[in-house]
Amino acid sequence: MTTEHADRQQHSITTALRHAQLTIDELWIRYFALGGEVGLIDIDAYVHGISGLPPLQRDILAHAVNERLDELTPPHRADYSRPARTTKPRSRPLSALVALLEGAELAPPDRLPAVLDAAARALAVRITMYLIDYGTRQLHPWPAHGDGVHHGEALGLDTTPAGHAFRQGEIVPTREDGHPRLWVPLLDGVERLGVLDVEVDTAAALDDPELHAQCRWLSILSGHLVPQLTRYGDAVDVLRQPSPRTVSGEVIWSLLPPLTAGVDNFVVSGAIHPSYDVNGDAFDYALSETTATLIVLEAAGRDLRSALIAATALAAHRRARRTGHGLREQARAIDAAISRQFGDGAFATAVLAEIDLATGRLRYLNAGHPRPLVMREGGVVEPLTAGRIPPLGLGVAAPDIAEEVLRPADWLVLHTDGITGARDAHGEPFGDTGLADFLRREADEGNPPPESARRLIRTVLAHQGGTLRDDATVVLARWTDPGKLLPGRPDGR
Repeated sequence: MTTEHADRQQHSITTALRHAQLTIDELWIRYFALGGEVGLIDIDAYVHGISGLPPLQRDILAHAVNERLDELTPPHRADYSRPARTTKPRSRPLSALVALLEGAELAPPDRLPAVLDAAARALAVRITMYLIDYGTRQLHPWPAHGDGVHHGEALGLDTTPAGHAFRQGEIVPTREDGHPRLWVPLLDGVERLGVLDVEVDTAAALDDPELHAQCRWLSILSGHLVPQLTRYGDAVDVLRQPSPRTVSGEVIWSLLPPLTAGVDNFVVSGAIHPSYDVNGDAFDYALSETTATLIVLEAAGRDLRSALIAATALAAHRRARRTGHGLREQARAIDAAISRQFGDGAFATAVLAEIDLATGRLRYLNAGHPRPLVMREGGVVEPLTAGRIPPLGLGVAAPDIAEEVLRPADWLVLHTDGITGARDAHGEPFGDTGLADFLRREADEGNPPPESARRLIRTVLAHQGGTLRDDATVVLARWTDPGKLLPGRPDGR
């Protein structure tokens, strides 16, 4: 804590003590009863400005004075005809949140870090925002005063406290180089956007549960603002996409939903690679109180045309879904749209699925796509082999919808053939066996779904020597404990 802040606190305690009607002896007794560890002589010297006290002892002394002031305040007051309101927030946490909201109003996207840092001053902390790149490789600093281009050192995910906070969704305190700080996950709902680097004045603040909660509140609001500001400016995309996307990559990414979303205990998370040069892979979902609707698809080809086929398929699927049509009609709508727009030979493979979130009833169709997998509790992996129809665009008659029942803690895994078809230097495919083994390891380690999706892409990349020969997409859906995704809220509520 700065000397200026310590002096200001000493002055406020001395001033408040004059109104508290306490002698030094009485003050020390109250202070000692609250757990104070400094003797009467030292307290007397501090009150008279002769010597200082450690931060924790100052806070205990301030609390003793404030308790006395509360006792002197009359407990009963006359009622007003209407609630007494104020235009300014009275508490520091509310002041910080209001400052962030008001600062973001009419702000361009690249001003958000400065707005956040200014709001953080109400909590007596300093904040730097780090955003994850779309390839989920590194956390990139977004300084409060900059041009939106990469400045400062990017942080890795597997070897840094910031990476741990991002991967596990929990607040991580550090004391490196005498600079105490909190690394706070930056989330939009359950979608991982990055971390906040929260610098505090003293190491004692690192263990303050109230500060943890207040930083989490700022993180929640900041996390909601990031995607909103992304919609009308390029600053966020420039920071999160170190390599320019191809035209087909821009087509696909402009259509993707948030990579992770959740309702109650159900979470869906997707990953797609390469992030800058994807061609025909895509996915989508829609969540409601009662139902989760999912689709993973892969358009034939590896060029801009395949991206346009995938975009057409997604648009047709969304139109059918939003007009209330079920899986059969959705499949027919995609089939007709591809055939009508691109003619003979154009097609997309896909899995369309619908989950009843109350009962776990899964209904699905598989249009020439790799088989979905269900991993049960205990690591048993079951392929879903029914519901097969031709690829969409080649004609769909009257598809029979397959059914399965999911249980809490089950994983539903949808993927494209870039996952199982990845081959190592000896030509050995990653295959269904590699995927099943990976899922069992993830279940044992207890990673949240978005982290499992990220790790799967990394594992497939490593299997194929660091470079994929085909797009690779995975969507993981499961019932899970929301406390694992929402830091600072053990009960998830």
